[in-house]
Amino acid sequence: MTKKMPTLKELQDKILTYEPDADVSLLRKAYYFSHEAHCSQKRIEGSPYIGHPLAVASILADMHMDYKAIIAGLLHDTVEDTATLIDDIRGIFGNEVAFLVEGLTKLSRMEPKSYKETQAENFRKMFLAMAEDIRVIIIKFADRLHNMNTLEYLPPAKQRRIAAETLDIYAPLANRLGIGWLKSSFEDLSFKFLMPEVYRDTVSKVAKKKEELEEYMNSVSDIIKKEINKEGIEAEVSWRVKHYYGIYQKMVSQRILFDQIHDVLGIRIITDTKSSCYATLGIIHSIWTPIPGQFKDYIAMPKSNLYQSLHTTVIGPGGLRVEFQVRTREMHLIAEEGIASHWVYKEKGKVNERDAKYITWLREMVKSQKDQRDAKEFLEEVKGEVTPEVVYVITPKGEIQELPAGSTPVDFAYAIHTEVGHHCVGAKANGRIVPLRYHLQNGDTIDIITSKTHGPSKDWLKFVVTQRARNRIKQWIKKEERKQGVILGTRLLETELKRHNIPLSHLKSKKLKTIIESFSIKSPEDLYVSIGFGKISPHQVANRLLPPKEKGIEDEIALHTKNIKEQKEYKGINIKGIDNILYNIGKCCYPVPGDELTGFVTRGKGVTIHRKDCPNLQRVALDDARIVSVEWEPDDNETTPAKLLVETVDRPGILANLSALISAEEINISHLEANSYSDRNAHLTFILQVRDTKQLSSIIQKIAASGGVLMVKR
Repeated sequence: MTKKMPTLKELQDKILTYEPDADVSLLRKAYYFSHEAHCSQKRIEGSPYIGHPLAVASILADMHMDYKAIIAGLLHDTVEDTATLIDDIRGIFGNEVAFLVEGLTKLSRMEPKSYKETQAENFRKMFLAMAEDIRVIIIKFADRLHNMNTLEYLPPAKQRRIAAETLDIYAPLANRLGIGWLKSSFEDLSFKFLMPEVYRDTVSKVAKKKEELEEYMNSVSDIIKKEINKEGIEAEVSWRVKHYYGIYQKMVSQRILFDQIHDVLGIRIITDTKSSCYATLGIIHSIWTPIPGQFKDYIAMPKSNLYQSLHTTVIGPGGLRVEFQVRTREMHLIAEEGIASHWVYKEKGKVNERDAKYITWLREMVKSQKDQRDAKEFLEEVKGEVTPEVVYVITPKGEIQELPAGSTPVDFAYAIHTEVGHHCVGAKANGRIVPLRYHLQNGDTIDIITSKTHGPSKDWLKFVVTQRARNRIKQWIKKEERKQGVILGTRLLETELKRHNIPLSHLKSKKLKTIIESFSIKSPEDLYVSIGFGKISPHQVANRLLPPKEKGIEDEIALHTKNIKEQKEYKGINIKGIDNILYNIGKCCYPVPGDELTGFVTRGKGVTIHRKDCPNLQRVALDDARIVSVEWEPDDNETTPAKLLVETVDRPGILANLSALISAEEINISHLEANSYSDRNAHLTFILQVRDTKQLSSIIQKIAASGGVLMVKR
């Protein structure tokens, strides 16, 4: 059931409880302005549109945001969805509110672009504004949270797209900014719409577990509270249930069933001082045996989002495992609210020094984004920066550098400076030589060895973790390969011209410009690159430079390609700008209708069609000159092969059950492989004939929800 819409008076009263000097007259003006602007609009379920901005403002008030941020929340859709101009907002509500609203307003679509390209541009615009004023993203969080809470009214395809975006970008970003409750909410809501059957199953099992262990957890809580009080320590003891997506993630990452998870429930102890935290930990370990390797001290070494707490797991009464978290009240506030926990605004939305630690990474990235022309690559770099697990390493000067877990010396080198990365030839960790593939460990002192004559290797792309390193390596390789393409293309064309006794001076004639235009390229250099990489034959160029009576090569090529279309492996694919060319479907990723496609021009084998997110494509497609745009041509009568990898518990009947499930969906299994392993797990490989991604997603969800299935992926 949809939550009751808050009223203006309720919003006003809520704000005055923590900001008594708020300009409520301006707040009311913003409400009536928004109400008037959206007066003819309704939400998809039929309610007045004003309910959405009012709900967003209420969420912001719950987070104790300042009244100007809440005014921006009330107005956040006016410029995008109504006839209101940003100058109207500026004139009535001032520059500060106008800046926040403009940062939240999506770009106008001036030219046709894919949804992902448009969204990437919108995210880049928002992140640039966010680097100046973090309230931009907090308002966007509130907007997204209300939209996720009303997502059931949208069509299923749109539900999945918005949920996937929330899980992919908003949840990690909320985590990076330390807003723990919001991260959990985003993850659970996304989980609910992306894998509804698995979600319902998890909710049901957690509820049952909670009911079974409620008396046990109350008993353990009472024991530890009594012992803490004996030592004169003031503390609040409570137990809680882990959020659903966190439980699901643990099942997938550790390849275990729900019944094998021992910390679905955990006890949290909140004390008054840091020393009380460590004293409480000592009491816990004196009562019950700690499990080796399960203690983490995030107080001495906080996470990148400033999260601090002591974590330990012990063998509790009756031999059951119990997880404890111990922290101070301030640490708890920061763990739950993050950057919103102690928001202190000065003029122009500046933040205090402590708050600035949350977004130093973003501001540094925005500084370097001038080198990043592609909005999609910039967005990927942001995703790389919001990774939840990090390692802390030390530079030779004693400075601490934070990097994603799994980073290598090459990632470290590029984090220091692009040129250090480009010229990296080796590294030392704590004074000893380590391989460039070495995974950095907390506390390592890293020294990079460089050589001015050395450049990046394509092999580095196989092990670097940070998007910054990956982008810089790709840029360097593209530049170098382009140079090689120019050299090779020039040589091939000159050889062909000599073979036909065509003077090389023709390469500088006006006729060459006409030839370049006929190939829809921009410059002679682009022509040489295209020849060097096999996109254009030197015969085609020479043929255009020959006198009319000597032509014949181009006719021969046309004859050769005349019937190539009939050789196509699949129907329903259109390669933009290229007709009659041989292509084949990548067996590494098995794209199906609904997937975004990219074509890669191979040498001598035409175009290979990949999914845009295919890892193999990322490894080979380092030169834009060999990339072509591809799209599906709808054909409801056709099916396409899709490959699924399924990991299950190895038990009798499971293969038969899955085969029956697939057949019940009227999906044909064209190929099947099954292997069992010593760990009592089985790996199944299905090649299914499906109509599109919608049908494929549906069968993946149903397989994932089947008993004994540990993992399903394409």
